[in-house]
Amino acid sequence: MTLYKITKTILFLALVIFAGETVYAQRIYKTELKEDVGPNAWRVLKNSYKAAQEDKADYFFVEMNTFGGAVNFADSIRTLLLNAEMKTIVYINNNAASAGTLISLASDYIYMHAGSSIGAASVVNQSGEIMPEKYQSYMRGLMRATAEAKGRDPKMAEAFVDPSVSLPAYKEEGKVLTFTASEAVRANLAKAEVKSESEIFADLQLLTPTVVKHELTWVDHIIALLINPMVSGLLIMGILGGIYFELQTPGIGFALVVALVSAALFFAPLYLQGLADNWEILLFVIGVLLLAAEIFVIPGFGVAGILGIIFVLCGLSFSMLANDYFDFKLSKPGLLMNSFLIVIGAMVLSIVLMVVFGRNLMRSSAFKRLVLQDEQRSDTGYTSSVPKINLLNKQGIAKTVLRPSGKIEIDGVWYDAVALDGFIDAGEQIYVEKHENYNLFVRKVSDN
Repeated sequence: MTLYKITKTILFLALVIFAGETVYAQRIYKTELKEDVGPNAWRVLKNSYKAAQEDKADYFFVEMNTFGGAVNFADSIRTLLLNAEMKTIVYINNNAASAGTLISLASDYIYMHAGSSIGAASVVNQSGEIMPEKYQSYMRGLMRATAEAKGRDPKMAEAFVDPSVSLPAYKEEGKVLTFTASEAVRANLAKAEVKSESEIFADLQLLTPTVVKHELTWVDHIIALLINPMVSGLLIMGILGGIYFELQTPGIGFALVVALVSAALFFAPLYLQGLADNWEILLFVIGVLLLAAEIFVIPGFGVAGILGIIFVLCGLSFSMLANDYFDFKLSKPGLLMNSFLIVIGAMVLSIVLMVVFGRNLMRSSAFKRLVLQDEQRSDTGYTSSVPKINLLNKQGIAKTVLRPSGKIEIDGVWYDAVALDGFIDAGEQIYVEKHENYNLFVRKVSDN
């Protein structure tokens, strides 16, 4: 502790003693921001502030170490701090880059740990490349407005974003502004450079404060896990795989349960985080209905099927990032492409797994125990495989819709078959064109 701080503390104590005043212990509610600024960070900060209000805290304390994140969520946290009913403190313990700088400027007091830094708030994409002027202009406006609201230098705040702002005393021309802890203190941006929380409390002349730390609940941990891109990809695979296997089996069974549970786990946390909106979920549902109509109602594969795939793809992708009806400028640049890549990758992998393991999985004893299905006995004409007899050019009838696979009947015996025409309706006459391994490939008998 410096001589200045020691003297300041002694004078405060002396004033209290001689004035005969009673010093009341201050309540400080502490939370942490040690991740990218995104939906989870915003949810934690929002819940923390609500808890601080319920605790009747005098100070809202945020310990920060972040390299930035999405501007829209940073703006939400900034607004929360600007409108806070209590004093706000941001303790930068390592980094407050980009969106972290904006949030720091919204606090009443900025303290920086020795060796930490603040600045470099230009808007960049996932590769670190500077984004176009429209992004920078919006960020400059936020920085200026925030600095003015807290009595800080708006030009200095703008220099964190714009390299063309001239501040020769603090940065080189053509470079964005970044401060070390000591530089921020000299520029009157940070209140002090400290090594611990106790030094912050001493600098604010808070005697024996009561510090309450925000604890994450099991719900917070589960939501944070479910919105992880890798987990989201697995849930998408569960949705698509469940729908596919449900369409391949009669009745309502385990596959549909998997699809519904996966969809709930995918959309629910995103909805709670403010990412997935009603219209995005509706877009996904319409896509699924269009695909179902294409499969069950409309022969072949046409406009409904293509639109269904597009709607499902867009519904899942848009739900993973913030947007205002197709306006994605508030999201972190590059996230839109990332979300599409995650969904497309999950779709492709699902298709590969369906092709490789689908038939064996549906015929496995474990799957049959889980799936509700009609009993198919040999004495009623069902057979599990094609016997080694010559069925080429044999004629029969489609017992189910072939789209392209389904059931056919030849000479009173049912077989699995694949329609080479793509779609054959139930009851139509067919003939066997190919017989490979245990698969029959059939075509519709021409009316001519």
